Amino acid sequence: MEETNPWTITGQRQVYDNNWIGLTEFDVINGSGGKGIYGKVHFKNIAIGIVALDEAYNTWLVGQHRFPLDAYSWEIPEGGGPLGQEPLDSAKRELLEETGMTATNWQEIQRMHLSNSVSDEQAIIYVATGLTMGEAQPEETEQLSLRKLPFKDAFNMVMKGEITDSMSVAGIMKTYILIQEGKI
Repeated sequence: MEETNPWTITGQRQVYDNNWIGLTEFDVINGSGGKGIYGKVHFKNIAIGIVALDEAYNTWLVGQHRFPLDAYSWEIPEGGGPLGQEPLDSAKRELLEETGMTATNWQEIQRMHLSNSVSDEQAIIYVATGLTMGEAQPEETEQLSLRKLPFKDAFNMVMKGEITDSMSVAGIMKTYILIQEGKI
């Protein structure tokens, strides 16, 4: 298959916009010649995730109720970073906010698109080591629980379907492979 764009945009309109996302509806002609609409959610931040590991291969998960799912979720520390800002700076801020930790070593392990059929949201996942504990500084909207556990237990939670957040699943799985390969 050729890597060309089969879509033709014949019109567009902004449907919704706030500080975090925008929704645009496009009038399109698809590659088969059919007319239709396509909605795209534009994210105004990059998604950031951090797998924090201490010397004994313990990690930390953050628990919180996720409004869109109306469910509680255990995840790696995550947040958003402004587009155009250094993502590593955002990762350091998010780790401090959610866990109170700082790290001396940072390794980018994954870049991914979180839902590329409807959004342009990008994500970057880091492993943080050389940890120092401090006091968490959550945002006012965050009611977080912090859980320290052996990394293998977090991996098993992914395998059992107990962790379902996409960045957490990808970050934990990639970290597991990198540990096995001796790269972390």
